[in-house]
Amino acid sequence: MVLSKKRARKVLEEIIALFPDAKPSLDFTNHFELLVAVMLSAQTTDAAVNKATPGLFAAFPTPQAMSVATESEIASYISRLGLYRNKAKFLKKCAQQLLDDFDGKVPQTREELESLAGVGRKTANVVMSVGFGIPAFAVDTHVERICKHHDIVKKSATPLEVEKRVMDILPPEKWLAAHQAMIYFGRAICHPKNPECDHYPQLYDFSSL
Repeated sequence: MVLSKKRARKVLEEIIALFPDAKPSLDFTNHFELLVAVMLSAQTTDAAVNKATPGLFAAFPTPQAMSVATESEIASYISRLGLYRNKAKFLKKCAQQLLDDFDGKVPQTREELESLAGVGRKTANVVMSVGFGIPAFAVDTHVERICKHHDIVKKSATPLEVEKRVMDILPPEKWLAAHQAMIYFGRAICHPKNPECDHYPQLYDFSSL
């Protein structure tokens, strides 16, 4: 049974209240580094990405530098990450596309971002919201699991359905805060196995609604 919009918003706002200062856990200093870090984070922990990126960014600080590197050179810096060979291939192609199509700069629109090799909707949404402050809501494994566990969406919902539901429930200015808080909530409380959400009764207190 999916919660009503009002109850679903209460759950999401309580999660935000639990982690009001949640910040992106990937390390980056510019839009290019953010894009690369988010691409690398697929099926890999942010902590593992943060161990790999200092060397990678030092070797290839710009799209220009990365575009002229070989795939094996790029791969050597990220070999501890999942799917690293594929990611190296995508990074090289993406860097070349940034030079060819966007004057070496990371674009800001979802359509342009998704035109880049290795960039899907989730990565585009993170870059838009975290990098450029453009309202967008990214759905990762934590977000999808939490929304299903707490009946914000049906159990069979696709990531796009989760995204649209949350965007319908919350105002745009809360989308980024919700995304960041849900990542922390998913790591600390709403685990894939043995979630501890019952320890937080405020999540389920709808008496004020």
